[in-house]
Amino acid sequence: MAGLQTNMFIIFLCSISLIATNSNAIDVKYCNKKNSYDVKVSGVEITPYPIERGTETTFTITASTETPLSGGSLVIDVSYYWFGVYSETSDLCTKTTCPVATGDFAISHSQSLPSVTPPGSYTLTMKLQDSNKKELTCITFDFSIGWYSSEEAVASS
Repeated sequence: MAGLQTNMFIIFLCSISLIATNSNAIDVKYCNKKNSYDVKVSGVEITPYPIERGTETTFTITASTETPLSGGSLVIDVSYYWFGVYSETSDLCTKTTCPVATGDFAISHSQSLPSVTPPGSYTLTMKLQDSNKKELTCITFDFSIGWYSSEEAVASS
C-alpha cells in the first residue's frame, strides 16, 4: 500500500510540473490553416513573461525552412482586442542572420513598451515574405500586458 501511495505522489508531482511548464506556453496558429507555408514555425518565446509595460520585451520565433533565404521582410501587426494599434515592416536580416540556411533558425524582435500601454489582451500577427513579396509564413498568437509597469513599481517603492 505504501508503494502505491508513493507512486501516486510521484505521478501527482509530475502532473504539476507538466502544468507549470506549459502555463506560459504561447498558442501559435497559422493564419491560413490550409496553406502549406515554406517556413514552419515551431514556437514563440516572450521574455520577460508576463509582459510588463515600460520594460523591453523580446519575442523569439523559432522556425525551420527547407529552402535557404537570402532576405525578405517581416511584417508585424498588433491588435488591442480588435483594434489595430501597431504595425511594422522590417528587413528580415535585421532580425536574424542572413542568409538563412536550410534547417532551424530564430527570428528575434525586441520592443520597449511605453508605460502608458493599456493593459489587456493583444493579438500579434507576423508575416514573413521573401524579396518578391511571396508569403513564406504567417502566424498569429495572443498575449496580455499586465496592469502595472516596472516604472510604476519603482515609483511606489
